[in-house]
Amino acid sequence: AVDGQGGSTVFGLKPGVSTLGDVRQKLGNEIEVAIIAEPSEVGTLEGYYSQVPLGFVLAKMVVTADVSDAAISAMRERALRAKHMESTTRRITLHPDDLAAADRLPIRAISVIPTVNLDEATIVQRFGEPGERIVVSDKRTHLLYPKQGLDVVVDKDGKELLQYVAPQQFARLREPLLAAPVENSPR
Repeated sequence: AVDGQGGSTVFGLKPGVSTLGDVRQKLGNEIEVAIIAEPSEVGTLEGYYSQVPLGFVLAKMVVTADVSDAAISAMRERALRAKHMESTTRRITLHPDDLAAADRLPIRAISVIPTVNLDEATIVQRFGEPGERIVVSDKRTHLLYPKQGLDVVVDKDGKELLQYVAPQQFARLREPLLAAPVENSPR
């Protein structure tokens, strides 16, 4: 739901307003909060749920905190440990003091990966015609809904991804797509 002032409510949470503590209160204490970073980046502070019931579907959910790179760097200095995930990405466990402080940080974005596969027709039926379509490869297309602050990644071979931000922050989703080269484009 949009508020007409550049904000929105998604699953009872308000990107840019609700905190990680609000997320924990609304969706449960099973949230895993950590810094997720590629080797060449500072990283992002994220909260992860491996399974959340959302209406009639179950989904994985990631909430990204709105926190400066400097604050993330400071948290990394105090971190207890880091471990590699599936690739070179690292999951950095926060110091208990930073973990407690993280609950007061606002969330910037909510990402949802439903357990069911959604095709483009189902997405358009649910959300309407997108404001823009950006094809990033022959298998993946982004359906952009700027008025709702929503980017739906339709993946022909994998799981779909719904990314929500406050509508006034929609450029955070769109601009990286415009700057990225198209993958696997036919020549």
